[in-house]
Amino acid sequence: MRLHVGCAMWTHPSWQGRFLPHPLPPGERLRAYAGWCNAVEGNTTFYATPSRSTVETWARQTAPDFRFVVKLPRPITHELRLDGAGEGLRAFLDAIEPLGPRAHALWVQLPGSFGPADLGTLAGFLRRLPREHRYAVEVRHRAFFEDPRCERDLERALGGAGAEWVPFDTTMFFRTRPSSDAERDAWTKKPRVPRRSAALTDRPIVRYLGRDDTAETIEGWRYWAGKTAEWLREGRAPTFFVHTPDNAEALTLARRFHDEVRSLVPGLEPLPEPEPAEPPTLF
Repeated sequence: MRLHVGCAMWTHPSWQGRFLPHPLPPGERLRAYAGWCNAVEGNTTFYATPSRSTVETWARQTAPDFRFVVKLPRPITHELRLDGAGEGLRAFLDAIEPLGPRAHALWVQLPGSFGPADLGTLAGFLRRLPREHRYAVEVRHRAFFEDPRCERDLERALGGAGAEWVPFDTTMFFRTRPSSDAERDAWTKKPRVPRRSAALTDRPIVRYLGRDDTAETIEGWRYWAGKTAEWLREGRAPTFFVHTPDNAEALTLARRFHDEVRSLVPGLEPLPEPEPAEPPTLF
C-alpha cells in the first residue's frame, strides 16, 4: 500500500533554507526535495524537451520508486494538437528514457479548446503510443465535465489505451475571491471546471489547487483525503499533487495530506523523515 504525494516543482525560492538546505548546486536540489516527497510533476518538460544527460541527473538523484508525472512538450499538445507530432514525440521519449520506472506516467495536458470534436485525434494518438509507458490525460473543455455523453466518449477513448483521466481540482480556489497577488494571478490562468473523482485505472492521479491560506487549503482537500483512502482500500496506488498560488507551503502541505490519509488508513506506511535544512549545532 503506497500513496505518492508531491508538488508542481522540486525547487522554490521560499523553500531554500527553510525546508531544503541552502545553497545547493542544481545537481542536488531534486535529491533534497525527494527527502520530503516521493513524487513530482514534470512541468519543465512542457516548455522544452530536456537533454538526455539532464534526465540522467534526475534519475541519479531519486530512488527507483520515486514518481515523475512528466508533461509532454507544448509543441505536441498545444501547437500540433497531437497531429503530426511523431518526430517531437520520439525525441521526448528518448530524452526521458533514463528515468526508467520513475516515469510513472506521461502526462498529456490538453488546451481548453481541445473538445469533443477532437476525440478521434486523441484516441488515434493514444493508440500509437508505445505500450511500455503509462499515460494520463488532462482536459479542460467544460463539455467533458458537464455533458454525460461527452464524458463517456472521453472515458472510452482513454480506456482503449489504459490511460488515466487527471482531474485538476480548483473548486476550493474559486470558492472565494482572490486575496493576494499570487491568487489574483492564478485567478486568470487556472481552469474553472467541476470536480471529477472517478478513477479509470489502478493508479489515479489528482492535482489539487488550494489557497495561500493553509487552513483553507487543508479544509478544501477533506474530500480528497477520504477518496484517496477509499482508493487505497480498493488496492489502487494514487498520486496526489498539492498546489497553492504561491506554493510557499506546498512542500509541507503535501506531507500533511499524506499524514491525514494515513490517519484514515493506518496500514499506510509513513513518509521518511526529511533531513534538516541546516545541520544541527551543539549550541
